[in-house]
Amino acid sequence: MIQDLSCGNCDIRAITCFADLLKEDLDELGRNKISTFYRKGQIIFHENMLPTGLYCLNKGKIKISKHGVDGKEQIVRFVLEGGLLGVRSLLGGRAYSASGTTLEDSIVCYINKKTFFEICIKYPQISQCLMVLLSTLLEEAENKMTTLAQKPVRERLAESLLILNHLFKSEGQCKILNDNVTISLSREDLANLVGTATETVIRLLSEFREENLVNISGRSITLLDIEGIKKAGKIHC
Repeated sequence: MIQDLSCGNCDIRAITCFADLLKEDLDELGRNKISTFYRKGQIIFHENMLPTGLYCLNKGKIKISKHGVDGKEQIVRFVLEGGLLGVRSLLGGRAYSASGTTLEDSIVCYINKKTFFEICIKYPQISQCLMVLLSTLLEEAENKMTTLAQKPVRERLAESLLILNHLFKSEGQCKILNDNVTISLSREDLANLVGTATETVIRLLSEFREENLVNISGRSITLLDIEGIKKAGKIHC
């Protein structure tokens, strides 16, 4: 547990649903939250657990994933700094439908549900922020379902690379080398995001490299030709 992480001095509070809290409420939130450091690969919450509060990611990256009947993991989405975890389960009073696992060393703040709901009542704008968040998550889920159902693996991989590019670059989570974005993600995690076998992702990435769409160094993937990747994914925008 981290003792001195202040809500009032939080670097990412401005991009969270708690941006408009007054000092006395920030102090109250700080007294009732728990900040925890998680090593890479640690699980924050398990699928089928009952939520007792809400999580806010202060530092790091987290993957939200589900396991099928065969035990294979499917990555649902990623959470970056300032993102909330467990919103849908907490508001719906249901068990978590997925698990949250750190992709790198991370700091996560836990807010118990009593404190969270009291703040929501006092600040209606938080409820509005949560509605926007849930609407965005629903739209992303619908798009992902359509992609998995209608696109072959090569197109899904290209689309996933573009999503990761936009997601991590916009959040400052990528290294920038010669104006190109470099994404660091294991081949297994990338395969679990795309919905295919790791070997298939490795083969298709080699094809993309041969076509000069990407450069590969270890686990890092550098996007070299955004328009070419869009064409490979048949994305017309």
